[in-house]
Amino acid sequence: MAGREIESFRRRVAAELHEDILPFWLEHCVDHEHGGFIGRMSNELSVDRQANKGLILNARLLWTFSTLCRSEIVGANDDSPLQLARRAYDYLEQHFWDDRFGGAFWQVDCRGALADDKKKIYGQAFYIYALSEYSLATGESAALERAQALFDLIEKHSCDMANGGYIETCNRDWTAAEDVRLSDKDLNEKKSMNNHLHLLEGYTNLYRAWPDPQVADELSGLIELFERHILDRDTSHFGHFFNERWEPRSDTYTFGHDIEGSWLLCEAAEALGRSELVEKTGRLAVDIAQAVYEQGLDSDGGLFYEGKAGRVVDTNKEWWPQAEAVVGFLNACQLSGRAHFFEAALRCWEFIERAIVDHTHGEWFWRVDRNGTPDRNEPKVSEWKGPYHNTRACLETIRRLDAVAQGKDR
Repeated sequence: MAGREIESFRRRVAAELHEDILPFWLEHCVDHEHGGFIGRMSNELSVDRQANKGLILNARLLWTFSTLCRSEIVGANDDSPLQLARRAYDYLEQHFWDDRFGGAFWQVDCRGALADDKKKIYGQAFYIYALSEYSLATGESAALERAQALFDLIEKHSCDMANGGYIETCNRDWTAAEDVRLSDKDLNEKKSMNNHLHLLEGYTNLYRAWPDPQVADELSGLIELFERHILDRDTSHFGHFFNERWEPRSDTYTFGHDIEGSWLLCEAAEALGRSELVEKTGRLAVDIAQAVYEQGLDSDGGLFYEGKAGRVVDTNKEWWPQAEAVVGFLNACQLSGRAHFFEAALRCWEFIERAIVDHTHGEWFWRVDRNGTPDRNEPKVSEWKGPYHNTRACLETIRRLDAVAQGKDR
């Protein structure tokens, strides 16, 4: 970790953020015809004007533009992130918020009319994450009040008081839903790692904006749930799906969620400021990162998608696990001082530059296969493909490299 190596790493990440990711989203994502933002764009930048617009993409856009407003890395004279943050906030308020029952709808159509009225807790969590960031960026009290209302709704209707944790999905009126799946590829089980991971993320940011004792209690409870039920301490992998009693209902794990969760657990503990939790999550994060390092990394530096029983079962390399791997390995390096984590982060970034960045059309490919061939059939923008993972990875990587260069732990 020589100084020149750190500086070169930082410079390359900053260049990707400023010269590729930000220009792409600032220039291509606005829907000038129907308002808000486009719902879908092909890899070759063909916009589907009739595509539905999802809560996840729009909340992630709000979080991204809001966090850019707060970042010293983005020039103070550039007001475009603030303008787009306000556009995202207004669109979510006008088209996604349910004035009758509270909470946010899952999808609207291209013109902003209701398309799917489910209250998926994963989506509510991302809305909290985004609203909290917007309130921190702008000081607007209405955004924080909306995030507080969502927190109350989740705790009232989704929290499983008997067994702990949160149920995946509710109907529009917050009654229990029969089909609780987040997407068609998921199992119809009451609880999932993914839902709890992003509640952890959302509640962490809410606590930063609103250090309320109940938020602190629920956030510390989520950390405990990961330690007690979601993380397999024998393998240091997260389980995917569980029934109401936290009995496992799946046997695979995703390396991207593992490494992402490793550093988000640390963020939650650090936000709470409880030394015992900081120490505990730090140990867990290093163990998880080591398991991902040993089992999930390919020889080219890229991160495989999925594993099972100690072996890789899906060798594709999607964009978001690569982004999370860079941050997660740097986090593990900061916690442990082990140089191989820094080298893993750097090699993963080099893989991103070489194989994941679309040097023709801009932004990042959805996935490449093990040989590095991109899947050009997957969209560049969709309900699930937005700027959140890679923008956050760049900002986090720069922040952490600066800390390492200055000799700081975090």
